[in-house]
Amino acid sequence: MGSYKHAEYLYNNDIEVYGMIALDMIGYFSDEKNSQKYPLGILKMFYGNKGDFITVVRKFKDGKFASRTKRKFCRTDYLKVKSFQAPAHLTGIDFSDHINYWHFGYSAVFITDSGFFRNPNYHKSGDRLETLDMKRLSAVIDALFELLIKTQDSGKNNI
Repeated sequence: MGSYKHAEYLYNNDIEVYGMIALDMIGYFSDEKNSQKYPLGILKMFYGNKGDFITVVRKFKDGKFASRTKRKFCRTDYLKVKSFQAPAHLTGIDFSDHINYWHFGYSAVFITDSGFFRNPNYHKSGDRLETLDMKRLSAVIDALFELLIKTQDSGKNNI
């Protein structure tokens, strides 16, 4: 996996990394009841049953970068954002490239629509561009862009 090799290279060469943001599975949304599933059924009580949000996922004790990114991304006006924090070994929290950075001790967040926990087309023949919500997918990118620009404009090199 390329992200593993990249994280390994950074680690082996003592390259400082403030943090990593993984965008993965960010385009499928549904306003229908019971369109959102979870790795643990109890989560429905906290996050609802509609797949109408994006989630910022981070592991416990993941440092300032993950905390600040989550806090600022969740303040977006572009779309509904929720956050989830759990042990790194929980099913679903480790389904993207950020896991490889965690492996080497780097702070990382995973921004996702929750993939197959929501999208019935995920990795199937129906997984096509026209099944994605381009407006909300674009809103995810706009929110990330705003987060990064505001950070840069503040004169700080951190989130």
